[in-house]
Amino acid sequence: MIVFQQIKSDVENQGEFISFLAREVQNAAYKEIADVEEFVKWLDGELSYLIDERAVLKHFPNWPEKKADAMREAAFTYRDLKNLEAEASSFHDDRRVATPMALKRMQALQDKIEQGIHNTEKIRDSASGRYKDLMIPWDWMLDSGIISQLKAASLKLAKEYMNRIMNALKSDPFVNDEELLLQGVRFAFRIHQLAGGFDEGCRKAFQELKTYASKSE
Repeated sequence: MIVFQQIKSDVENQGEFISFLAREVQNAAYKEIADVEEFVKWLDGELSYLIDERAVLKHFPNWPEKKADAMREAAFTYRDLKNLEAEASSFHDDRRVATPMALKRMQALQDKIEQGIHNTEKIRDSASGRYKDLMIPWDWMLDSGIISQLKAASLKLAKEYMNRIMNALKSDPFVNDEELLLQGVRFAFRIHQLAGGFDEGCRKAFQELKTYASKSE
C-alpha cells in the first residue's frame, strides 16, 4: 500500500521532471557509442529518484520507452565488450601460476571473447536497423569496430599462450612435449582462424613452437 502511494505521488508530482527526461531521450543523437554510454549512465541516475521506474513511467504516454530501452541495450552491450577487450588486452601471464592453470585461464578468456563476437554478429543485422531508426550509433558493431579490437586482444592472448608453452617446454623436464606442443598449435590455429591471420608477435611465437617441434622429432 505504501509503495502504491509513493508511485501515485511520483506520477502526480514528477510530471515536469519526466517530460524533461523524455525530451532528452527523444532528442539524443550521438555519433559515438561512448557518448550513449555516458548518457544512459546519467539517465539511469536521474530515474533512480523514482520509487519504481517502470510503474511510474507507464502513466506517461509521451515516455519514449522504445528508444530509452534501445539506448540501454546498446550502451550495456558496448560496455560489456569494452570491459572484455580491456581484460584481454591487459592480460599478463603470471609465471608463478602453474602452467595447466595458466593455460586454462587463457582458454576461458578466449572463450568469452569468441562468445562476445558471436553474440554481436548474431544481433548485428536486426539491432543496427533499430539503432539507425532511433538515431543510436551502430557502426561500433561492425567488424572494423569493437570486433577488430577483440580480435587484436585475441592475438595478444595467443602470443602469451604460446610463450607460456615454450617456457614450460624449456624449463620443465617432466612435461609431455608432444601434448603441450599440440595444445599450443590448436590454440594458435583457433585464433588464427578468428583473427584472419597472425600479427608479428604471434608469428614469432608460432615459429618458436615449430622450431622446437622439429628439433624434438
